[in-house]
Parts: sequence; C-alpha cells; structure tokens
Amino acid sequence: MRNALGLMLASVFAAVVIAAGGWFYYSSRADQAAPKTIAARAADPLPAQAKLAAKDDVATTATIAGKPAALAQAAAPAPAPMPVQQKSTCANPNALGVSRVVEIDTTGGPGFGFDHFKQFDFLTDKEVVLTFDDGPWPVNTPAVLKALADECTKGLFFSVGKHATYHPEILRQVLAQGHTVGAHTWSHVNLNGKKMTEQMAKDEVEKGFSAVKFALGTNPAPFFRFPQLQHNPAIVSYFGTRNVAMFSTDIDSFDFRKGATPEKIIETVMTRLDKLGKGIILMHDFQKHTGEAMPALLARLKAGGYKIVQMKAKTTFQTLPEYDEALLKDLKVPTSSARPIGSVVQTVSQ
Repeated sequence: MRNALGLMLASVFAAVVIAAGGWFYYSSRADQAAPKTIAARAADPLPAQAKLAAKDDVATTATIAGKPAALAQAAAPAPAPMPVQQKSTCANPNALGVSRVVEIDTTGGPGFGFDHFKQFDFLTDKEVVLTFDDGPWPVNTPAVLKALADECTKGLFFSVGKHATYHPEILRQVLAQGHTVGAHTWSHVNLNGKKMTEQMAKDEVEKGFSAVKFALGTNPAPFFRFPQLQHNPAIVSYFGTRNVAMFSTDIDSFDFRKGATPEKIIETVMTRLDKLGKGIILMHDFQKHTGEAMPALLARLKAGGYKIVQMKAKTTFQTLPEYDEALLKDLKVPTSSARPIGSVVQTVSQ
C-alpha cells in the first residue's frame, strides 16, 4: 500500500515538473517572437536583419580589399560618354557623301597641308578634305552646314575662340552633324606679330581651345590652324608637347579677299584642284559668299569625280584647367553653367 502511494506521488511530481518546463519553454519563445516595445527597440538600435547585413558588408568589404587593384579599377564608374552625334540617313541617293574617314594620331604634333608640311601625303588622286576657318557665325555657318548636309558630306572646322563663346549653339550644331571641330586661337591674332611674345602666343592657343571646349560642352579635336597661316616656331614646338596636329592647306579659296563672289571662289578652288588632283581645301564659314558658293562647289566636285575624305582625331584635346578657369572668369559665367548641357538636360522619352 505504501509502495503504491509513493509511486503515485512520484508520478504527480514528475507531471508538474514537465508542465512547468513546457510552460517556461513556450513562454520564452513567445517573448522572442513578440514585437519589442519602443523602449526595447531604442535600446537595440540595429534589428537582427540589419546586424546580419552589417556583418555581411564587413565580410564583403574584406574580400574586395584582398583582391588585386585591377578589380577595383574595373569596378570604378565609367567616364561620362561623349555627346551622341546625330545619326542621319542620307535622303540624296546621288549625294557626294564621304568616301573614307581617316583617324589621325596627333602624338608629337604632326602637320598636314603641303603649303607648309611635306611629310604626310595620305590623300590619293581625286581625294579632297574640306576645311573651314573663323566660325561659328550666324547665317554663314548654317548655310555651309546645310550645303554639306544636302550632299551628306563632312568637313573640318577650325573655330575662333571668341566666336565660339558668342554662338555656342551654332558650334554645337557643327559637332552634332558629325563634323570635326578644332581650334583657331582665341582672337585670330597673328602669332608671328612683332609684339607677340611666346607666352602671349601660348595664351592665345590655350584660351582658344578652352573657349571651343566651353561652347561644345566637350573636348574638341587636337587639331589647330594658325591664323593667316603664320606658323610661330615656338608654338610649333609647343604643339609637339601638347600632341596637337597642325593644319596648313593645299588649295586656298581666297574667299576672304575683297571682291570675292561665289563664282570666283568656285573657279579659284577648281582651277587649283584640277592642277594638283587632290588636296586640303581652305575656306571660311565666317564669309557670306562661302556659304553661297558651297552648293555649286560641291556639285562641281561631284561632277569632276572628286571624293571627300573626313579627318578625325584618335583622341580629344585635354584643355588646361587654369585656362578653363580664366575663361569662365572673363566671361563671368556661374560655375554651375560650366557643366555640359548633356549632364544637365537629357531626353528620357519622345
């Protein structure tokens, strides 16, 4: 009897212990799952998921830090893209067009145009390069652009820095239509002038390039033509260090002369071209009669079996920050306005 009573009491005690243990276990799990109070959350600023994420971040950072530098370079953000040039379909089935495009490595400052430079004879028979100086200018430059667009062909424009700041919208149109844009000094001064020092000549060149960059919103080609074809020896050497290609000419249109007419311009160009058989043609989109002559001149080139070669640069010209800053100060341009338009305004849908 005593043994039966003892066994029964032991069973009751064991049941109480098990029940208490179960209540404590489930109560504890319920407390862990229940939302914390505001005070409890304040005492624990990082929730569990955030703590886990932070731990993962540390591990990931440590892993990247242990990898070669090449991986870090690969992960670096890509440079801002160049402005996209307009892609146009030629509507003229009989257009003069572009026979070929040549890319120029400007390392060391090569020269082109046999009036001054004899080294690089890259044009074949019946090939010509169309070049234009002194723009951009209202009415006249757009007239040249229209004539070139009608014949689906391309040219090389040497812009005067001051003119670029006067009419940046026109120069941007030159670039947008796929033409190559170089520089032609800041103010079109003769770099071989009697009072011209080497530093003054350098300032004219560098400020001119900075002005063209300002107008375009991007770096121009490292192409340069000396005003009046006056090649300053010190600047010729300087361009070797700045990797700028210099341009003279083979055929001068003399469209800047007093009494020039569209007919005289065409006759001057074609007479010289027919004699040489090829060459770089010098014209001025600053001149009214040049724009007027272009449609007929292009027609004569096409009728004569001539082909257009476009020249592009392998790299762009890197302006010097001190000249960029001096230009903006002179123009009294707010710093925010110095950003390229493409970095401020972008079309996201049409």
